[in-house]
Amino acid sequence: MISENFTLMQFSVGSILGMIEAKQFVIPEIQRPFVWRRTQVRDLIDSLYCGYPTGYIITWKNPDVHTKDGSIANGNHVLIDGQQRITAIMSAIAGLEVLDSNFNKDRIRIAFNPFAEDKSKRFAVQDASHLRDKKWIPDISVVFDNDFDSYEFAEKYCEDNSGITPKDITRELTKLKGIANRQIGVIQLDHSLDIDEVTEIFIRINSRGTALSQSDFVMSKMAADTEHGGNTLRKVVDYFCHMAVKPDFYPQMLKDTEFSNTEYSSKIKWLSSDYEDIYNPDYNDVLRVSFMYSFDRARLSELVSLLSGRDFETREFKEEIIEESYKKLEDGLREFIREYNFNQFILAIKGAGYQSSKLLNSQMTLDFAYMLYLKLSKDSSIPNDQVKHYVQKWFVLTTLTGRYVASPESAMARDIRMINEKGFVEYAKEVEASVLSDTFWNVTLPQNLSTNSTNSPSFKTFLAAQINMNCNSLLMHGTMISDLLIHSGDVHHIFPRAYLKSHGVTSKGVYNQVANYTILDTQVNKAISDDAPNVYFGKVVEQCKNGDIAFGNISSLDSLKQNLEENAIPENVVDMTVENYEDFLQERRILMAKLVEKYYKNL
Repeated sequence: MISENFTLMQFSVGSILGMIEAKQFVIPEIQRPFVWRRTQVRDLIDSLYCGYPTGYIITWKNPDVHTKDGSIANGNHVLIDGQQRITAIMSAIAGLEVLDSNFNKDRIRIAFNPFAEDKSKRFAVQDASHLRDKKWIPDISVVFDNDFDSYEFAEKYCEDNSGITPKDITRELTKLKGIANRQIGVIQLDHSLDIDEVTEIFIRINSRGTALSQSDFVMSKMAADTEHGGNTLRKVVDYFCHMAVKPDFYPQMLKDTEFSNTEYSSKIKWLSSDYEDIYNPDYNDVLRVSFMYSFDRARLSELVSLLSGRDFETREFKEEIIEESYKKLEDGLREFIREYNFNQFILAIKGAGYQSSKLLNSQMTLDFAYMLYLKLSKDSSIPNDQVKHYVQKWFVLTTLTGRYVASPESAMARDIRMINEKGFVEYAKEVEASVLSDTFWNVTLPQNLSTNSTNSPSFKTFLAAQINMNCNSLLMHGTMISDLLIHSGDVHHIFPRAYLKSHGVTSKGVYNQVANYTILDTQVNKAISDDAPNVYFGKVVEQCKNGDIAFGNISSLDSLKQNLEENAIPENVVDMTVENYEDFLQERRILMAKLVEKYYKNL
């Protein structure tokens, strides 16, 4: 029974902070973004002050492993649930900085009014008013500092607040400092608990609070393992992800002298001057790609098991499996962070037309594509000059079909297995024949384009196709789709929205169809205004005949025909009014699908 393999304990807030400082209690997530709102931190402090229950935190002792001298080493306590609460306490009480979701480092300062008339407002997230109003202690962490002098503070507080006696404020300070003695429940999962049972517990708690992921679990495991260098590898992942978003973080990273003295510090230095945002992986992406590449597996829960020394056949824990797993993970991380690999992969994605991060909407699809790039680069049967070609085609195929959207790990695991069995080229041909049939191009894709979502993978792939094929924007020769999309990213209606609404088409789901969208130069869009297509295209036809340019720069009927083709717009649009709108949408979806098909087959 699972109930026989955990212990219920109570630790004081002060004890938990001390255990963390002594590295007996592993909270690796404090170096990753903190997602709680600051008001949640205030509420937690208030609950602790009042002695209200704040929920259990759950830890797991690493399985016992044999050290090199043959002795037994009990593992550290790995946090399974409670990271946000512990991090909040560390920042508000211990005064430590945390990283927000944008990787900005900051303190969470909680102010305290010892004599607040409204007891529900005695704590607050610090703002300028708390620094001015002498009734407030602007930052409670100073009270918990070892050098805090209660007597001196009480004297000064009484000077600033008439009517308050030293006895009064000392009494309130004692209550505040009592937070350090508040008990927090800890459920300690025993080291002998089977990894499957721990994983089941992990999954169940994942549905409440701030959701955890298997990658959180992996990072906790890594941070707790100093015997096999897991703690260093965890820092590699953390710092790589941080610098991918904030290149100027590099000087801060160097302050971690323990890490800066490792070989990995120089290996990720290139990120300090890299401002490309096509692929900014988080730790989940780094772990997933590295795991898939090195282990030929896709389920991160299996990485947790392997780093715990799990033998899948005997269900035993073995030291040799831990050592081998960390070695393989390290090999995968080395390939992931290698500057050449990363940049060549980015070039492949951009070469396929995805020149802007705005065109990407599936990180899982990007992850598999990068793993595939790494895998094919090491495949002697694949010519080096063909690697990007295969990666591009697979990326577009999996984007269009949503291959890694539903049950992605299962799909990824199956693809890895089949690639290993059949070889990539043969397997890719089979997949292409089955999922990109004539029916897909002629029926499914046009249907997928029947949407008003500009986040649709089909629409984004259409735009990537136009970029890849160097298409001109509508009614402009020489102003490319890529130029407008990257610099402004604006899409405009071919049948102007105001025109449609004035003629009875009032449903957003109808007038905002992606088949009614195109990338337009701002000046051209202003010139079109709210005219019907037959009106503004009529002007373009006229300027092609008499050479008197009204707007845009198309000056011949042949150029106009080519421009419409580049933008997948039917030629008869020049005669269309609102009565033709539904027919236009159907015709254009077919043309958009044909353009995407041509693009894919020419990659």
